[in-house]
Amino acid sequence: MPTNLSIKNAPDHIVERLRARAERNHRSLQGELMAIIEAAVQADRPATPAEILADVRRLGLNTPNESAALVRADRDGR
Repeated sequence: MPTNLSIKNAPDHIVERLRARAERNHRSLQGELMAIIEAAVQADRPATPAEILADVRRLGLNTPNESAALVRADRDGR
């Protein structure tokens, strides 16, 4: 059976940031809070390589080929 939760005395600046986040994600405030709670309880397990790759692709991230050389140069400079 679903349970009702309540957050009392939430500071206005936090509520406004949550509303803005909900709007960016095309959700209601209630939907955004549920998504945050679901993500928080799922964070207990490590992400799979496939999930990490999907996140990287979704964010449009890429790793330049010269990244190993940059790391090596940084280490050698210490």
